[in-house]
Amino acid sequence: MPGACGGGAADAGLAKEKTTARAVRTKPTTRVGEETRMDYTVVTRVTFAPHSGGQRVSPYDRAVIEIDAEYDVEIERVAHGGHCVARIQEPDGRKRVAFVRHALPGERVRIRITGVEKSFLRADAIDVLTPSPDRVEPPCPLAHPDGCGGCDFQHVALPAQRALKAAVIAEQFSRLAGLDVDVVVEEVPPTLRWRTRMQYVPLPGGRRGLRKHRSHTIIEVDDCLIAAPDARESGDLRGAPVTETVLGHTFQVAGDGFWQVHPEAPRLLVETVMAMLAPKPGERALDLYAGVGLFSSFLAEAVGPRGHVTSVEGDRSASRWAAENLKRFDHATATCAPVERGVIGPGDVVVLDPPRVGAKRRVVESITALEPRAVAYVACDPAALARDVAYFADAGYAMSELRAFDLFPMTHHVECVALLVRTEPQPSRPA
Repeated sequence: MPGACGGGAADAGLAKEKTTARAVRTKPTTRVGEETRMDYTVVTRVTFAPHSGGQRVSPYDRAVIEIDAEYDVEIERVAHGGHCVARIQEPDGRKRVAFVRHALPGERVRIRITGVEKSFLRADAIDVLTPSPDRVEPPCPLAHPDGCGGCDFQHVALPAQRALKAAVIAEQFSRLAGLDVDVVVEEVPPTLRWRTRMQYVPLPGGRRGLRKHRSHTIIEVDDCLIAAPDARESGDLRGAPVTETVLGHTFQVAGDGFWQVHPEAPRLLVETVMAMLAPKPGERALDLYAGVGLFSSFLAEAVGPRGHVTSVEGDRSASRWAAENLKRFDHATATCAPVERGVIGPGDVVVLDPPRVGAKRRVVESITALEPRAVAYVACDPAALARDVAYFADAGYAMSELRAFDLFPMTHHVECVALLVRTEPQPSRPA
């Protein structure tokens, strides 16, 4: 097998008694171009016991897996994070997991090791020996090993990209929440030229670039194919506020503030959240991690002047813009406070739109203590969502609906919206 060495463990006259392994640094930090990396070797120590009449020996079998070593492997399945799973057979019979980029399930590929971690390897597929029928020519010439790290799935046909993301969602819910979910990731055009904000790395001479995957190395980019023609770029993001319009509502957003990067995302997410929650006139609504008040504005319209909306956001700039965007609603309040320090209630319905790390147990428990009738959870990481759905289940809330949207085509990212409802009867609130 390419890249493997050592043969002491192959001695047929010896029985293996004990195996230990450790990763050791075999050479100092090396600088390759503008990239800094550390090279590691995995050293497997094997102790043998003799058969009848044999002589005890204690050789060292050095099963070396180094950066840049190459192997031919079968790709098993997709994994969370934009790569697929393969396994490398070591001389002692064990198999090490490798997370491989630029591959597809069912393919046989040649991989090059790009990282050695304590319990797994990282690798790139550098040659496709048996291609998947879902493999296509990447639209971008920089979407390859050692190329731009911005996209994970340009080599995958669009329907298959969505199927891979659905498989990742299902795996995370099975693993972290103990739920079997059958979800379809919905297509959201455009699938190229969709990203409305870009952060390039400036290069000398007015050039620009993007970084390689997990690296500081910069790849010069003349034309990013997922960038919208009118995308705001790095130098523009610190400028004047931007006006965004969603379903007739106008929002002011700081030039460098958060706003969904797919042009269809704000409308689609608002429509989905509002349909799931179905807020009623007179209800009290909470919008947590509210940003500039996108959901708050529509909630305020739905609950009317007999209801109330509280928009909670920890970022001061975003919270100030939320107050500005909500000022036409006397029954809406923008509060600047970290959600993690305690949820400001009460709330009959809740919108929860946390950052990628998710809400976590403390926030979930704060929400469920208010006993809302429904929670709409907007998530950009299915693993964090699944973990938090399990926390909701512990508090008596079940996921009754799940939708997923391909708001980041050509990448591994996916947006989900889950509806959580009480599994126990809720007493009516006094008038």
